[in-house]
Amino acid sequence: MTERKIPVAILGATGAVGQRMVQLLADHPWFEVVALTGSERTIGRPYGELVRWVLDGAPPPRLAELVVQSSDTPLDVAIALSALPTDVAQRVEPLWAAQVAVCSNASAYRMTPDVPLIIPEVNPDHLELLAQQRRQRGWRGCLVTNPNCSAIGVAMVMRPLHDAFGIERAHIATLQALSGAGYPGVPSLDIIDNIIPNIADGGEELKIEQEPRKLLGTLGAAAIEPAALSISAQVTRVPVIDGHTALLSLGCSRRPAPDEALAVLEGFVPPPVVRNLPSAPRPTIVVHRAGDRPQPRRDRDAGAGMAASVGRVRACPLLDLRLVVLSHNTIRGAAGGAILNAELLAAAGLLA
Repeated sequence: MTERKIPVAILGATGAVGQRMVQLLADHPWFEVVALTGSERTIGRPYGELVRWVLDGAPPPRLAELVVQSSDTPLDVAIALSALPTDVAQRVEPLWAAQVAVCSNASAYRMTPDVPLIIPEVNPDHLELLAQQRRQRGWRGCLVTNPNCSAIGVAMVMRPLHDAFGIERAHIATLQALSGAGYPGVPSLDIIDNIIPNIADGGEELKIEQEPRKLLGTLGAAAIEPAALSISAQVTRVPVIDGHTALLSLGCSRRPAPDEALAVLEGFVPPPVVRNLPSAPRPTIVVHRAGDRPQPRRDRDAGAGMAASVGRVRACPLLDLRLVVLSHNTIRGAAGGAILNAELLAAAGLLA
């Protein structure tokens, strides 16, 4: 991209998603992490001394030496990757977006009309909203969000199927990993030998019902026109560490044969602007024809954790097509998704 790397701050770097951002950016070819922010109790101390590292290994040595700063004061960087909690993100992200490009994993602004909800392989054209966002808000920077950690894998697989067959109805049941609950997560006596059929008192289901419609929607004059499809979601928490599985049943305007759907999925190629981004997986969608795949333990790391895996593509006796989708919830569904969005902004020349 450039001779000099692009300076990046990670907001909320001490949490589980922030740590994953730190890990993924340690040797990034385009970006250099120059600032880490945290809560009041962490400010002014070296990151490596205070972080309770929950990933394998240890914090990257150079980043471990960075002194944690306040999230409330925007810094002189080009990109801010936000792993802030939703309530903090709602207050802080606009302060940063006034002057830098913010790529957020938080849910606070995902459904805001002038904020693009982006999966680069699915809807990079929605970044055209940023011109309006900057004009109306008077920002030099911008705010872009990535989707819910289950919705992201679902939408990646729905994109080529929707384009080919016109998805009109979808039932989505998820089996969501423990890491999706953050650290320390779900109490052991609740989840061992058990499945919990509710996440966030229905809030998770609402996200999965709403966000794919925006992701698959069309760019209008002032906002995204949601795709005309109905989604019913049911969510569960299961005793898996990483990797969200989604069971989909799809009703289409043109009923596809399973072999047709498989051919469409295997032939999916992302838009040209996405293909050479450093974090973009190749292929975007990994198609399994074996009857017992995808599986979280075997397949969550496909494409360095950035690909969506799909299998069990069959005819559905109630709708038209049924299939199983798997994606890595803390990489593709969180930290890696935000980083890929930042790469897309840089490649498209949309940084401040």
